[in-house]
Amino acid sequence: MELDAETFRQLRRLAPVLDDILNAGEVEHADQAVNLAALAQLCATLFDAYRSMHPDETAQASLNVREPQK
Repeated sequence: MELDAETFRQLRRLAPVLDDILNAGEVEHADQAVNLAALAQLCATLFDAYRSMHPDETAQASLNVREPQK
């Protein structure tokens, strides 16, 4: 899936916030939480677009995650 320039810029701007939170294991500052909410919204939008383009692959991946590991 090709990203438009604005979406790519948004991901680049928000990626350091995710990196900081993952490294710290928690949200340390209020601005991180706000930016994390923006990142979550952007990821949800991208997922919805991907799912509409690849519904079968998305459904199969969801099933694979839900199946218990043997």
